Amino acid sequence: MNNILSGFADEAGPNLKTQIRATQELGWKHIEMRNVGVPGWPPANLHDIPDEAFSRVVERLGEVGLRVHCFGSAIANGAKSILKPFDECWEQAKRAAARMPKLGSKFIRIMSYPVLTDQENQLEAERFRRLGEIQKLFRDSGITVLHENCGNYGGMGWTYSLKLLENVPGLKLVFDMGNCVHDLDYGKPAPYPHQSAWEFYTHAREHIAHLHIKDAVMTSEDKLVHVFPGEGSGDVKRIVADLLSHGYTGAISIEPHIGVASIFQNAPSEEEGRYRTYVEYGKRFVKLLADCNPS
Repeated sequence: MNNILSGFADEAGPNLKTQIRATQELGWKHIEMRNVGVPGWPPANLHDIPDEAFSRVVERLGEVGLRVHCFGSAIANGAKSILKPFDECWEQAKRAAARMPKLGSKFIRIMSYPVLTDQENQLEAERFRRLGEIQKLFRDSGITVLHENCGNYGGMGWTYSLKLLENVPGLKLVFDMGNCVHDLDYGKPAPYPHQSAWEFYTHAREHIAHLHIKDAVMTSEDKLVHVFPGEGSGDVKRIVADLLSHGYTGAISIEPHIGVASIFQNAPSEEEGRYRTYVEYGKRFVKLLADCNPS
């Protein structure tokens, strides 16, 4: 198997020490870094921590031989709005572009701003313009920009992701099948149904350059519950098997979102339960991946 395996290790714990420990316990050489804390500084996204804290992250990762293959930025994520000025996202993008070469990272995850639920006009032209500026900034630094389908314009359905790619040349996709379980499909008539991960995947497959592993179910009360990979409605095993059969050699990252699984409710602390859940999730995915691998 040639795929790089990694994960959002901030789900194992907020601090760099814990994230390194979890990654090493899984035997992986890469972290998909998002939020991180180091002694003396509270956890924050990698593009928002102070320069001194960032330097410590780079130093420590080098000491233990771990790399950040993809950086999970907060650019244009759910905390932003297309109705607000571009300044905050642009400043984050510039800081990320300056920092990523020091990590040896070649991929960055961004989003496309949350869906505007109160109006039919999603301000597409402005979204395309901003993402085009971001794409150009990273392209000039030799970095591939990956859009994640996650409650945003590009996550409104596969037709929206493809329209985004058409209007932002050079943009690629990081596909998260677990997000489809909850997100509505605005490409279908109202009342909008939840998306089919398999349908989204089959239309987006040729544009996928990175994969996030997440699984979930919607309860009878319409509540989203995240579960271990292969136990939900995200078609995880089917999608992974199909992608590998089409020659996919890109990276795959786990993003559990479970918190503390029920099997670890009696852990000595919530922190340890969260850590054990993350590692168990990684181990279960490795087994699922082995079952899917055509070789």
